[in-house]
Amino acid sequence: MATASSDLSSSPAGCDLLDRDLEMIPIPTVQVVREGTGFGFLAVNRAYRLAGLGVIADRSPMLALLASRIDAFLRSTDLRTDFDWSIGQVIDSRYYRVTIARPSPGLRDRCQIAFIDLTAQVHTERSLRREMTTDSLTGLPNREGFGDMIEAAQADGGDHAVLVIDLDRFGRLNACLGGLAGDELLITVARRIKGALRARDAIARIGGDEFGILMAVDDDANEATRLAERIQRTLSAPFRLSDYEIGIECSIGIAFGGGGEGDDGVEDVEELIRNAQFAAKRAKSGRQVERYQTHAFTIAREQFAMETALRRAIEERQLRLAFQPICDLASGSIVSFEALARWRDPHGVEQEPSVFIPVAEESGLIVPLGRWAMEEAARTLRWWDEECGGTCGMRMGVNLSAIQMQRDDIAPVVEAALIRHELKGDRFTIELTESAIVSDPDRIAGIMHALKGLGCTLAMDDFGTGYSNLAYLQKLPIDILKIDRSFVSGMLGDRDKIAIVRAVLSLAEALGMKTTAEGIESNELAQTLAALGCTYGQGYLYARPLEAPDALAMIGSARAAATTWSAS
Repeated sequence: MATASSDLSSSPAGCDLLDRDLEMIPIPTVQVVREGTGFGFLAVNRAYRLAGLGVIADRSPMLALLASRIDAFLRSTDLRTDFDWSIGQVIDSRYYRVTIARPSPGLRDRCQIAFIDLTAQVHTERSLRREMTTDSLTGLPNREGFGDMIEAAQADGGDHAVLVIDLDRFGRLNACLGGLAGDELLITVARRIKGALRARDAIARIGGDEFGILMAVDDDANEATRLAERIQRTLSAPFRLSDYEIGIECSIGIAFGGGGEGDDGVEDVEELIRNAQFAAKRAKSGRQVERYQTHAFTIAREQFAMETALRRAIEERQLRLAFQPICDLASGSIVSFEALARWRDPHGVEQEPSVFIPVAEESGLIVPLGRWAMEEAARTLRWWDEECGGTCGMRMGVNLSAIQMQRDDIAPVVEAALIRHELKGDRFTIELTESAIVSDPDRIAGIMHALKGLGCTLAMDDFGTGYSNLAYLQKLPIDILKIDRSFVSGMLGDRDKIAIVRAVLSLAEALGMKTTAEGIESNELAQTLAALGCTYGQGYLYARPLEAPDALAMIGSARAAATTWSAS
């Protein structure tokens, strides 16, 4: 074929094609002349006759189908044109590369047409394309094939929605029951989903445990939500795998293309799929169908930007600690300070810990952040001791997150900081949240006992806001319960809050623990808590979080006042 094509184009601009012996050309070739309002044949070669394209002008499908092309060429000044052409039905279609050439610029009523048969090549390419765009396990289109389907829908116009279905627990099931059981589940899931679709909806497997749905949206965008809920109901029935009946839940995200939902409709195929995947990820937390919202994606992008800036801040030690005093409610004296991370971003904006700490936990940056905080707290406490001429008499509270407890070797980190700054373990209070304890009770218990072995005091932070288990309180070496500010703030005017605080205080007393009430902002509240038996207090009544030098000045003032009182 390539030789023939080269031969046809070898003469200058194809001008002497009509002078050639057509029988010497191995590809179907025909000479055509204009006859009145139609066209006729001057000559055809043997390859053309065998091609079955018709050698009688008024019966030739070629002349009937290409008449407009031939007419446009002869009316133009072009010497040659090439284009792709097919003939026949879908099943028995034949594909050609067609070349129309003019014998010479002076001959305006005739041309020579050559047909290079590309049928085998097209079929091969389509077969390879099908293999490339088809999932071998389920026989459904894969991610690439799904993209082709969306492109075709966009070419047809109209609004459409993409649903991404993410199976929950599939990885665990695959690991426990084996790959064959996992494959069987995927095939069955695909069948069930397909049964829930409308006739014009399309399904694809776009990832290991992800399926994609493409659906046309008519007048009601809620059609997509109804379809998603129908799929969830379909998959809620248990699956029979080997000797087990397995329940599978799924998270479904929806994104709109074309006009879509307001400003959220997009045209880029990959962006549309990513949007649906993003919505599916958000759906995991609430187990509800989630529609993609631009503002949610914007927030996620802002969090990634914050992660980048926070990583640099940790590496370059741009964070700092602030210190809030904790006072003995009976005497009013300061007994310790809680170290709190503070960060001013590159734009000079002071970021709230409630904003950047969750980003640090999700990204894993909480481990280096926590190590830095531990080291900085120990360094500051040692500096206070030196400034006070021996010891400042304060303990230092440092928070540990659940993620840090799971991923870091906490006890050696604390021990190294104590040794490096020549501090005893009883100078440190390690504050843990309830979520850290319930995440892995056995492992956390081991860590807590190791910290107790160093002499550290252990406090449970934000008690009552999580998943408290009284068995944990009884078995774990917890010294202090910190009562969350949500129970303390407004307590004097709320009988229910008073009842809760009383219960916590009674529980702590029964277990031999001390208590710290957070969020104290008035003397009346402090006096009430002291009367109820609370040990320590923390809040704006005593001080807001202070910079290290200001905290040292507060320690000095307290020591001076105590000395004056003793002398009197």
